[in-house]
Amino acid sequence: MKLHELKPTDGARKDKVRVGRGTGSGSGKTSGRGHKGQKARSGGGVRPGFEGGQMPIYRRLPKRGFKNVWRKEFAEVNVEVLNLFDDGTTVDAVVLIEAGILKNVQDGVRILGNGSLTKKLTVKAQGFTKSAKEKIEAVGGRAEVV
Repeated sequence: MKLHELKPTDGARKDKVRVGRGTGSGSGKTSGRGHKGQKARSGGGVRPGFEGGQMPIYRRLPKRGFKNVWRKEFAEVNVEVLNLFDDGTTVDAVVLIEAGILKNVQDGVRILGNGSLTKKLTVKAQGFTKSAKEKIEAVGGRAEVV
């Protein structure tokens, strides 16, 4: 292929539409602007983000982030930390606080799957990751969602 043989692919380049060239052209007289109104005038139209006088979204939203008041904040505990307890223990939020693992429970306890578990425990929490649940049940324990 040589430079003089290059050409754009079909449909890549379109001829520009010349408006206001008579009624037979399909876009004559009003030139595709319709009749009257703000957008029909020369220099007419609205700025980007204008919502017809309604308070625009860029003014309705806060400028420096925001705090979701309905967000749930869970206290997170890794599976490896649960090795601290004896076999057959039922581990819940109260037991975790007494053991000094958690200071406060917030909206509940969520067990994460980091590390390995060697003890057979019954764990009661608001949520478990998939891997945490598998590790607890692999050693013969139970993961109960409260």
